[in-house]
Amino acid sequence: MTDILMPALSPTMEEGVLAKWHVKVGDVVSAGDVIAEIETDKATMEVEAVDEGEVTDILVAEGTEGVKVNTPIARLKDESGAAAPKPAEKTAAKTEEASKAEAAPAAAEAPKVTTPAAPAPAAPKSDSGDRIFSSPLARRIAAQNGVDLKSIKGTGPHGRIVKRDVEAAGKASAQPATASSASPAATAAEPRKAQSLAQMGIPDGSYDLIPLDGMKKAVARRMVDSVQNVPHFPLFIDCEIDQLMAVRAKVNKMLEPQGIKVSVNDFVIKAAALALKMVPEANASYTPEGIAMHHNADVSMAVAIDGGLITPIIKKAETKGLAQIATESKDLAKRARDRKLKPEEFQGGTFSVSNLGMFGIKQFTSIINEPQGCIMSVGAGEQRAVVKNGQVVPATVMTVTLTCDHRVVDGATGARFLQAFKPLIEDPVAMLA
Repeated sequence: MTDILMPALSPTMEEGVLAKWHVKVGDVVSAGDVIAEIETDKATMEVEAVDEGEVTDILVAEGTEGVKVNTPIARLKDESGAAAPKPAEKTAAKTEEASKAEAAPAAAEAPKVTTPAAPAPAAPKSDSGDRIFSSPLARRIAAQNGVDLKSIKGTGPHGRIVKRDVEAAGKASAQPATASSASPAATAAEPRKAQSLAQMGIPDGSYDLIPLDGMKKAVARRMVDSVQNVPHFPLFIDCEIDQLMAVRAKVNKMLEPQGIKVSVNDFVIKAAALALKMVPEANASYTPEGIAMHHNADVSMAVAIDGGLITPIIKKAETKGLAQIATESKDLAKRARDRKLKPEEFQGGTFSVSNLGMFGIKQFTSIINEPQGCIMSVGAGEQRAVVKNGQVVPATVMTVTLTCDHRVVDGATGARFLQAFKPLIEDPVAMLA
């Protein structure tokens, strides 16, 4: 028998909803068959079988919420009907069996992906020369973190070392140093836990409680981490967009036969991407090892969905025309609301744009989307009185706020970015060249 485990479909996933089973007890599946749908904190994704066999048990009913990663959700009997070796028999398993299991990663490590991963290191050998039974992902993580697989006892199927074993070993080795370096000041700085309403004097029965889903929990955790860990500051600038509105009308008239409509936000994404290439210091991320200078402007755009927020990415936005950006942004936003995005479509990004102009919001400051160095908040374009050549005249003005991670983008760098952005958005003909 082989346990099928709740997979970790994103780096931040801790639990999910087993939304739907595509198999039932008695079904025979092959490697690659879709067996279930899992709702993560960001999307709904399909889970594939990684081995052949008969489904003997469904351990978690569809619709179950809060299923922890690596929890057994079903069992599979291979075609031979052989049971898993007992603990005393694991070390005597045949090389052929080990090779077969090695070729099939654990279900917890096998989400459906469309981009190739970096090759895992070759399977290491023990001091006696036997191959160490480990998954490719476990070997890759071990190599990246300097963890010796010889010292780890596997908890995966047939005693295999899997991702969670390597991560646990890494945490264990780091714990003494962390404990010894902790200071009373650091302990005192730990965030307090949120109090219940009853603890704050609000009586039960005076409110309706909506339970937190996976997305709400993930967003809350990431935003608290960002506010606490990132030294951030805002920069504000006003942009006149009368020319943008005129150019947008002309562009949309030309694109109308193709069914494409360019939004103000599409212009903002394009202008931001070009400005990032002009001021590459703003297209960067802080890491403990140094400042990562990104090669491309991968612009994340904030999209509101039921239960939270998600940031799909326009990749290499500096290389794309307005029509292509408009097409991609519309498609990504639709699939985000349907929770059909792939992980690589919303994880990553080098810069974010959040636009609340359509709600009439004049000005706001966003929380940085780690590990990005900046996020741009876009307010509504509105008629304001401005002074030109000593005369007060009307103009359509849009306020833009740039929130910067001061470890990466200081005030001067952020100001240079906005100086590059402002003429592009005010005279968008330059972006059409």
